[in-house]
Amino acid sequence: MAEAAEGSGRRGKRTGTEPDTGEPAETERAARRRRSLQPAADMQGTTVLHDTISDRPQPLPARYFDTKTTEPISFFLSGLEELLAWQPDSNDEFNVSAVPLAERQPPLRGRRPRTLVCHDMRGGYLEDRFIQGSATRNPYVFYHWRYIDIFVYFSHHTVTIPPVVWTNAAHRNSVPVLGTFITEWTDGEKLCEAFLAGGEEAFGAVAEQLALIAQHFRFDGWLVNIENKLSAAAVGNLPLFLRDLTARVHSAVPGGLVIWYDSVLKDGTLRWQNELNDQNRIFFDACDGLFTNYNWKEEQLERTQRLAGPRLNDVYVGVDVFGRGDVVGGGFDTDKSLRMIRQFGLSTAIFAPGWVYEHLGKENFLQNENRFWGSLAEYLPTHSVCTLPLTTSFCLGMGTSTFRDGKDEESGPWYDLSAQDIQPLYPEQQGLLSASCCLQDAWCGGSSLQLQGIIPPGEERVAVRLFSLQMPAPPKLFLTLLYKLEGPQPDDFTVALEVTTWDSGMCFEGNPTSLPEPNGRYYPRFLPAPPPGLAKLLAACHRGSQGWTSRCYELELQDCSLRDLSLIVSRQQPSPQETPFTCLLGEVRVLDTASVAASPAQVYGVAASQLWWQEGPEPDLLSLSLTLRWSFPPGRARWFRVLSQGARCRLGQTAPQVLGLAQGCLFRAVGLVVPRPAPGQSCRLELLVEPVLRDELPVDPERWGRLVLVYSAPGNGTGSDGY
Repeated sequence: MAEAAEGSGRRGKRTGTEPDTGEPAETERAARRRRSLQPAADMQGTTVLHDTISDRPQPLPARYFDTKTTEPISFFLSGLEELLAWQPDSNDEFNVSAVPLAERQPPLRGRRPRTLVCHDMRGGYLEDRFIQGSATRNPYVFYHWRYIDIFVYFSHHTVTIPPVVWTNAAHRNSVPVLGTFITEWTDGEKLCEAFLAGGEEAFGAVAEQLALIAQHFRFDGWLVNIENKLSAAAVGNLPLFLRDLTARVHSAVPGGLVIWYDSVLKDGTLRWQNELNDQNRIFFDACDGLFTNYNWKEEQLERTQRLAGPRLNDVYVGVDVFGRGDVVGGGFDTDKSLRMIRQFGLSTAIFAPGWVYEHLGKENFLQNENRFWGSLAEYLPTHSVCTLPLTTSFCLGMGTSTFRDGKDEESGPWYDLSAQDIQPLYPEQQGLLSASCCLQDAWCGGSSLQLQGIIPPGEERVAVRLFSLQMPAPPKLFLTLLYKLEGPQPDDFTVALEVTTWDSGMCFEGNPTSLPEPNGRYYPRFLPAPPPGLAKLLAACHRGSQGWTSRCYELELQDCSLRDLSLIVSRQQPSPQETPFTCLLGEVRVLDTASVAASPAQVYGVAASQLWWQEGPEPDLLSLSLTLRWSFPPGRARWFRVLSQGARCRLGQTAPQVLGLAQGCLFRAVGLVVPRPAPGQSCRLELLVEPVLRDELPVDPERWGRLVLVYSAPGNGTGSDGY
């Protein structure tokens, strides 16, 4: 058992609750065991923990951890018994989303057609089940978040809890996420009979559990899909169940949603209607929306429009991208379906857009994905960013290498949707401009945004709209840009940011002014008394390297509302010929100058638990896995970078190595190779937790968290090496 020295720590640990046996002596011994694991302060932000190597590790629950590696994994629930038995557990904390749903404009419930995406791929819980990522080559990613309003994770398990990586990515981009509650076939009939025909107490228990699960894991509601026939008693209680579930979700989850799939009719028969009508309206009236089946025709849309009345936008007309059955259009003809749906002012539910990946293959997936969503863009109203800071490196949550400060730090494929950045608009102008993802070069993460276009003859510049904004402008904005021009003559172009505002007679706008080049030293002209945080920002203006150029801008506004953030590519000399360009964007930041003055908080309370020792790849090596946990003020960090300072059995220092990113205040380090201590010797492993702030300002290492693990062989005690 691990034993902590005195001191406060960085990352915390998760421990199970000891069972209450009712025996005072055992209770006291259990309390002493719990106290012995609490770390104490060695220095600010540092925990020192002592542990004796054990060759009999306790297995971790297979529902929450991969049985081979102990990596934390996402999970589902099968059947009514598992659903009703579920209760919050310390082991499922990895599955709790640490990213709150970002605000957006217009609000989701505004009066315009919405776009729902229902993700269904090969049964679900594939590589996306690995919460801390995996070394997956050519994975499936979704990144056109600005064009959709709701994301549903679908599988055929009874209770589909969305893998937390999807919830994190969607929330960062202002999109709510729904899980799926589904019953099917004969087993589904039995399940429904058990909880629906059983009366209010039975269906109320199911509704309560589903609402608690969404609240606990911090996703946003449910798609309910009853695809089996129902008895008269069961179908009679179904609208009551939907009303109860909807009310509980609304109460437990801010902005929560319950959407019904077009399947069972009010008489209990299973017959898909492909429209809203009197046979299924009773279920539509009991929840937040209807997701119709896919084999509709124009006259059914017309009838749906009439019957929905003021709830027109709550009907999501299904479009199967695989084009199965008698459909208007799927695949690259999906736009035909959307065109017809939008003519009637209805919302749409795009089912299985992973067709691009599954049908066309992995190799050219990103190009095909841009083509697919580009073909639909005119029918997909976008939503705007409405809070600052806005910071992005355009990372997709995957890559063929990991970049930091423009350098390829680690080659090899990786996949972690939680690491996906805020995504921009992906503007396309046929023959003039295209926006795509570049995996070969990036400033930070796995990808940059590649803009390829043409400046037409006689024109001096091209504007590329990156983000739609809708928020009051602070008195002073600070903007940073990292870019790289490619091609034979990059010096022929200049690149800059442009901010536009909404028309207002009150708005006074100053032009963005580029801060001096590195050797200019004219900062007082712009910032006579810069606060400490802004001084760090100014230092960041000079960080271009590896061919990347850094630019910083200051913009003062009065009584304005921000509208768009665009990139301007200009040519130095006018030309009667068209001029092609290629520009990589590595990072963009838009900050409220007043908000960056506060000093960052200290990471504290680091602890470790669930230590797992195994034989290493060599006789003199061991493999260690452990769970770290720590404390940090909520909402201040974008994420945390977890590093290892290395393990050693003699005094010395090694360069830190990044182990991974944590979205919340916990991380499982897996398979750390450490030296085996000799008899009478202790060794030392040092782990660091670096908070990455939402504005990307650097945090001084003394504010990082630190865990020092001193370990020895059984019977050794503390060795003579000073550890």
